[in-house]
Amino acid sequence: MIDTKKLIEIDRQNVFHASTHLKQHAHGESPARIITGAKGIYIHDSEGVELLDGFAGLYCVNIGYGRDEMADAIYEQAKQLAYYHTYVGHTNEALVKLSERIIKLAGQGMSKVYYGMSGSDANETQLKLVWYYNNILGRKEKKKVISRDRGYHGSSIAAGSLTGLPVFHAHFDLPLDRIKHTVAPSYYRRPDDSMSEEDFSRYCADELEKMILAEGPDTVAAFIGEPVLGTGGIVPPPAGYWAEIRKVLDKYDILLIADEVVCGFGRIGVDFGSQYYEMKPDLITVAKGLTSAYQPLSGVIVGDKVWQVLETGTDKFGAIGHGYTYSGHPMGAAAGLANLDIIERENLTANARDTGAYLQQRMQGTFADHPLVGEVRGIGLLAALEFSSNRSKREHFDPNLKIGPQISAACLQEGLIARAMPHGDILGFAPPLIITRDQVDDVVARAERAVNKVMDQLVTSGSWQPK
Repeated sequence: MIDTKKLIEIDRQNVFHASTHLKQHAHGESPARIITGAKGIYIHDSEGVELLDGFAGLYCVNIGYGRDEMADAIYEQAKQLAYYHTYVGHTNEALVKLSERIIKLAGQGMSKVYYGMSGSDANETQLKLVWYYNNILGRKEKKKVISRDRGYHGSSIAAGSLTGLPVFHAHFDLPLDRIKHTVAPSYYRRPDDSMSEEDFSRYCADELEKMILAEGPDTVAAFIGEPVLGTGGIVPPPAGYWAEIRKVLDKYDILLIADEVVCGFGRIGVDFGSQYYEMKPDLITVAKGLTSAYQPLSGVIVGDKVWQVLETGTDKFGAIGHGYTYSGHPMGAAAGLANLDIIERENLTANARDTGAYLQQRMQGTFADHPLVGEVRGIGLLAALEFSSNRSKREHFDPNLKIGPQISAACLQEGLIARAMPHGDILGFAPPLIITRDQVDDVVARAERAVNKVMDQLVTSGSWQPK
C-alpha cells in the first residue's frame, strides 16, 4: 500500500518539477498527485482516483496506456542488447528497421534519420545542421532562423529560443539573437475582421517576407513551423497558409523545418501533418508519437537536398562533430518499431481521421454557440476551445481571472484531463488515438459540465455577464 502523504512530502523535498511554481510545491501550497497506473485512455492515482486522459500525457501516448506488446518489445531488446552507441558507423537491428520505416512513412524526399531523446534536442540538432549546411556552401552570414509567435519547439536554449511563448523566454535571457519570430497563423486573432482565411494567409506570408527583407535575405537560413500549432493554442493553419509560406521560402532559398513532434505518426489523421498540408519540408522533427512515450526517442529526418550537402561537408571537414551518447538507443528503437506495428495493425491513423472528425463535430455542436466560447477549432484528434468575454467582438478575459485554468480544474473535478494552454484562455484536447466515439461523447459531456460550472460561477460572482 502506497503512503501517499509520505511520498508526496519526499517529492516536495527532493524533486525539481517542470512547469511548476517551485516555492508553492516545495512548501506544500499546491496540489500534488502520484500516478500509479494506467490502461487505455485512463490513468489512476495512489488514492484510487481514475481520470480520463484527454491529452494523452503531453500529446504523446498515442496508442494508449498499458500495452503489453510495448513492454515485451522493450524487455526483449534489453535482454539482447540494452545499449551500444551509434558513433563511427555502429548500429543495431532495431535501429536499422525503424529508420527504414520512418523514411518510407515520411516520404517527401526524405533521406536519413538522426536520433535523440526529445523534441528539444532534435530541434537543437536541426539548428546545428542548418548552420553547418550554410557553412559548407560558403554562406557564412546565412544563419538566422525564423519561427513564429505561439510556436512550440522545445525548452532548451536554442529550441527554447525557437519557441514563441513568452514564459519560455522571460528571465532566461532568451531568445538567442539568431532566432526571430513572425506572426502566428491564428485566424481567430486576425487584425481585420473582413479578412478571409486566404487573405489572412497572404497577410502572414507578407509579414514573413517583410521580416526576411528587413533582416536581409542573405542572412536568413531557415523557417520552422508546426503543421498545426500545438502548445500555442492548438491552431490549424488558415486555408492556403502553407502554400503561401512555401512561395516566400523558395523565393529566398530558405530551408523549411516541419516540426512534427505533435502531428507526426497519425494524430491529425495522416502519417505526417506536412503531407496533409503539402508543406514540402527540407527537414522534419519527430518525437512523442514515435514511441507513444513508452521510451524517450526523437528524430531529425533529413531530406535529400540537405543530405547531399552534408555529405560534401564531411569530405571537406572530416567526420561531423555532432553526437549524443544515447542517439539511436536500441531500446528506444525497439519501442518505436512495436509502436508503429500497433498503429498500422489497429489502423489508428484512420481512427484519428474518422473518430477525430466525430470529435470535431461534437465539439462544434456542443460549444459553437456557447456564451463563453469564442472559437471551437481543431483537426483529427486535436481540438481546442478558446474562451471570450464577448464572442461577437472576439474580446479576451482579464488574464487575472485565469478562465482557462479554472475550466481545466473544473474538468479535473469531472474526471477529465484537458489542458489549459499557456497563451490565452484556451482549453486543449489531444486524446490517445485509440479513443472511441462513445469515449468522445464522454469527453465532450465532461467538458461541457466543466465549462458550464465556471460560467455559472462567473455570472453568480458578478465577474462576467453573457454578451
